Amino acid sequence: MEIKRVRLNAGKLLANNDIVMLIVLIAIIIVFTLINPNFLSFKNMMNIFYAASIIGLLAIGMTYLMIAGHIDLSCGTVAGLSGVIISVLLRDTDISAWPVAFFITLAIALGVGLANAVLVNVFELQPFIATLAMSSVCTGASYLLSSGRAVLISNQSLMHIGSGRVFGVPITVIILVIFFIVFGYILARTVFGRSVYMIGGNVTAAKLAGLNPKRLAMSCYLMSAGIAALAGVLLTARMHSAMPGAGSGGEFDAITAAVLGGVAFTGGRGNLVGCFIGLIIIQAFANGLTVLGVNSFWQVVAKGILLIAALVFDYIRRRGLSKSLEEEAMRHLDDETA
Repeated sequence: MEIKRVRLNAGKLLANNDIVMLIVLIAIIIVFTLINPNFLSFKNMMNIFYAASIIGLLAIGMTYLMIAGHIDLSCGTVAGLSGVIISVLLRDTDISAWPVAFFITLAIALGVGLANAVLVNVFELQPFIATLAMSSVCTGASYLLSSGRAVLISNQSLMHIGSGRVFGVPITVIILVIFFIVFGYILARTVFGRSVYMIGGNVTAAKLAGLNPKRLAMSCYLMSAGIAALAGVLLTARMHSAMPGAGSGGEFDAITAAVLGGVAFTGGRGNLVGCFIGLIIIQAFANGLTVLGVNSFWQVVAKGILLIAALVFDYIRRRGLSKSLEEEAMRHLDDETA
């Protein structure tokens, strides 16, 4: 009986992905700090969060879509296209105020998000295929607008947002934290958030409950594209220029952060707290490898290994949870028949 209880408690622990990932993060910090004490310094911690800020924004939209049972492989290239658009607007037009250029950029990005929703909802294409095709469109548009070259910006106020700090904390990190808090609250505490979980968990039950899965999916695609536009603009502000291929691959980092955080590919499960922890795990691990002098190419390999490990752990966790629930049900049945 005691062994069964231990297994049941272990299964419940595995079911709480946030706790497990937090333990993993603490272990990574301890290991790299023992190797190099400077790893835990305030400056290096800010470097980790600073590096995570752009991918973190993409991961917010990706989390919503994955919980809803969808995916967006175009968010990285939307970010790259947005950076090119705002840079071209500030360089080649009479627009001098960056907020005006940003809202134009945002409108175009939302158009891409709407196009993704139309391809998925109206033409019933698989989200993976539809957004992958849109990613190619955005990449091509970025190279056409920039003529394949970097587009420099000279707007000082915009560049300050990308590289400025408040009490030693990068502005982009502050934006990242605010977005995680706001969208985390929306996902966990509002009707819209609960509706996103419902359409991802059981679309038939969601329809019977009076929800419109297509409308909710469209909202998530628009959200993903809008946040990606902000990420692209912040990346451009940080780099003081826009590269047409800058955002390519960002979607896979966002997926890795979400999956590490417990978001299921099948939909209906996950949260932004876990996503945030997964994001910091990725960046802390990459930063630690950099501190150790590991080749950057091997860091790409390490990211892939992290994603595979997250998928395997998710499978083990789901099996462990299923078994623990079965054992708990059998125990209650035995107690009732005793």
